[in-house]
Amino acid sequence: MASKSVFATIVGKLLPRTDAWNHENAPAYQLTPHQALAQLASTGTFNRTFYADAREQLDEVLKLAWQVEPEFLAKTAIASFERGHMKDMPALLLAVLSALHGNEFNRAFPRIVMNGKMLRTFVQVMRSGATGRKSLGTRPKRLIQAWLEQATDREIMRAAVGRDPSLADVIKMVHPKPGSASREALYGYLIGKPHDALALPELVQAFEAFKRDPSLAVPDVPFQMLTSMPLTRAHWVQIAETSGWQMLRQNLNTFARHGVFEVEGFAGRLAARLRDAGEIRRARVFPYQLMVAFTMADAAVPAEVKAALQDAMEIALANVPAIEGRVVVCPDVSGSMGSPVTGYRQSATSQVRCIDVAALVAAAFLRANPTARVLPFEQAVVDIDLNPRDSVMTNAAKLAAIGGGGTNCSAPLERLVQEKAKVDLVVMVSDNESWVDAVRYHQQGTATMQSWNRVKALNPSAKLVCIDLQPNTTTQAKGGSKDQADILNVGGFSDQVFEVIAAIVRSDGHPDQWVRAIEAIEL
Repeated sequence: MASKSVFATIVGKLLPRTDAWNHENAPAYQLTPHQALAQLASTGTFNRTFYADAREQLDEVLKLAWQVEPEFLAKTAIASFERGHMKDMPALLLAVLSALHGNEFNRAFPRIVMNGKMLRTFVQVMRSGATGRKSLGTRPKRLIQAWLEQATDREIMRAAVGRDPSLADVIKMVHPKPGSASREALYGYLIGKPHDALALPELVQAFEAFKRDPSLAVPDVPFQMLTSMPLTRAHWVQIAETSGWQMLRQNLNTFARHGVFEVEGFAGRLAARLRDAGEIRRARVFPYQLMVAFTMADAAVPAEVKAALQDAMEIALANVPAIEGRVVVCPDVSGSMGSPVTGYRQSATSQVRCIDVAALVAAAFLRANPTARVLPFEQAVVDIDLNPRDSVMTNAAKLAAIGGGGTNCSAPLERLVQEKAKVDLVVMVSDNESWVDAVRYHQQGTATMQSWNRVKALNPSAKLVCIDLQPNTTTQAKGGSKDQADILNVGGFSDQVFEVIAAIVRSDGHPDQWVRAIEAIEL
């Protein structure tokens, strides 16, 4: 029999040596520039997080943006917007692209600047000087002009909501050439210059008429343009009845404050819309968005409306794939996971915490994969009994209620090793700042990698997906190489991660599925 003293550490020596330190000053692995940019583009909101401030995130993103090819930068910006549902990040990456040679900027711009809000965000980033210049430049001006020329009157009016910069500021900067008397009048109206009132679009004329006589029908303009007026409950009911599905979801508290649910039968009608499968599919709503609405709905929102959000969650979970095989989901419930998932903001900090999102991912997997096992962890695994038949909201709430303790990402893996468990896929959802299990020597790899190596000894075909909910450039499990093709590091909390996880399960063993998914985007 081989001597244990000689061969006991050989597995550890085969592990990749750590080459970085995480925010808890524990050994970690540095992501490659492509991996790190992809991760930050899916998680970075440029707000202070539990571990990093906004300036650190900005500096890191800019450093990485200059290290990758313009084409990958453009595709990452598109992925951040279309799949990560980010706003500031794709605007920043687009601003960096505007200073580079090639046509990547021209090709990415229309994929990202899809509405007035993104247009103003892009201009704000450009004028901030964050990317090295404060002027727009010829190419950005030309594309902004094209957006204004092609936008409908309704889109222009929606873009007029907001400041710093306002749409009027943007118009003054780029001097668009109106293609009609109506558009010329509209530009004059928005920037406060003389214009032909009779040539204004019908929508604007209706808005002006309503301001003079509130007894008229509520115009189809953003309700933010109406809030300074003495709106009645009847007005708010009209606004709610004509709102799109997403606007309903986002403004339940606003409607409650203005008494719409006190109108007989209205709560039922609104609840019916929220749970309408057709509307949910058309709105392309995802579980995370519904969790935000459910979490933020205050006591004035009727119970039947909140129940409708839970029903909508179950319908939206059709987007979560069923994974064949034995699945283990490991949500991090440590103390740092109590921080807001989008960081701390001065006036609008999200009520949704990292632990809420981790719990949602675990509960969603359990719902779509009833045989999945859930192992929440902090310093150690926390045993909990979850019923797959319970609603996602119910199970997510049970998991999120645990909370506290230090972070030990190797704990659930060690539990699997101790049990000699058979597994095909392990999904870890964390802020990735493991420190309780910090190893002393770099050549031994992280404790997470050591534990995963032991899991692999029992399950040679098993795969590990590490979902990092915070903007980090290090990981506890090194993937992205031929020797670690079984490990995928995913950044972000959008629901796109579910499909990415399904993709790695179906994959041909490519060592960096996450980066490859971005590279597959067509410009």
